[in-house]
Amino acid sequence: MEAKMWANSGDSHFLEPPDLFDKTLPRELAERMPRSVKSEDGKTETVHIDGESFVRPLPKPIRDGEFAGETILSLSFRPPGCGDTRERLKDLDQEGIWGEITFPSLGLWSNMIKDPVLVREGCKALNDWALAEIQHIAPERLIATAMLPLLRVEDAVKEAYRAKSQGFYAVYLPTVPPNGQPTYNHDYWEPLWAALEETGLILTIHIGTDGEMVPFFGPGGAVLNYVDTTYGGQRATTQLIAGGALDRHPTLKVLISEGGAAWAPFLGDRMNEGYRQHGMFVRPKLSMLPKEYIYRQVYVSFQHDKTAVETVTGMGYQNVMFGSDYPHLEGTYGHTQKTLHELFDGVDDQVRHRVTVGAFLDLFPHIGEPPGNEVFTKTAAVA
Repeated sequence: MEAKMWANSGDSHFLEPPDLFDKTLPRELAERMPRSVKSEDGKTETVHIDGESFVRPLPKPIRDGEFAGETILSLSFRPPGCGDTRERLKDLDQEGIWGEITFPSLGLWSNMIKDPVLVREGCKALNDWALAEIQHIAPERLIATAMLPLLRVEDAVKEAYRAKSQGFYAVYLPTVPPNGQPTYNHDYWEPLWAALEETGLILTIHIGTDGEMVPFFGPGGAVLNYVDTTYGGQRATTQLIAGGALDRHPTLKVLISEGGAAWAPFLGDRMNEGYRQHGMFVRPKLSMLPKEYIYRQVYVSFQHDKTAVETVTGMGYQNVMFGSDYPHLEGTYGHTQKTLHELFDGVDDQVRHRVTVGAFLDLFPHIGEPPGNEVFTKTAAVA
């Protein structure tokens, strides 16, 4: 039997209790917050948000091993830990995940809320719950992300400061602001970037939060839609750099979760080319080439990408971290050890440590080394 390989995870999700907002908000607000209602036959779910609703199909259950001989759990199965922190820790121990950052589930729909008061109060309620029920239960292992109300930048700034005062280490933003708001390259967001740098909060952006869920239909639609979700994180990164946010705030750190790794050096090269070849059109002027900001301030997480390790060894990009995406289908739950060994068996120990642990600890050093990894602390210090 192969020895357990421990890793930290730069991506996971937590399923909020369905009555969270009923218990924490006045009724007139709670009934307008995001909620999901599944059909009796389990084929569809209806998502209700701020007086509007839409129906989307749910995946059909599959048999174990139906995909190319791999051991994959039924799509209808949800591990107990997806909504219970103490059960989650059992799952993480089983999978070999030590520390992890957690994103909301229902909360990811908040960008569709049109009422600034509703989204402000909803974010507060969700953040208070996440801190108490996730991070405070396992502060040495779990990092909850605080949601920010984006319909008014002053509300986002205020909630960022509140999150820091309560003990959050990171905030979450979607890949695109709400409809009608400027994109992240505009100076409108400057107070928020300044607040995040001042507080030391990590800015996390999770892919697949662009708003449009199913842009493609017909042959290949499933693959087209899945691949399309990765681009939002790249666009957000480009906006933060080209607009000058990372230049003006050199200690602001950004984590793009679940979008893979190899795109980061390529995007840097592409931005450098545009900055150089179209320099007569470029505003603002930056103090470094765009690629340097990616290498200095932008981190990325991946699940299964075989090119991720090569991104570190062949392209010199060190800000790459593993992410299990627990408990989602595209994640590694149920086969995390198999995935880790396939990725890292035979890989240099320092490279393995960097991707599985080290990059994560750059952002969240209080989590510390996983069990049995003390040797890496000494060798890394020597290196």
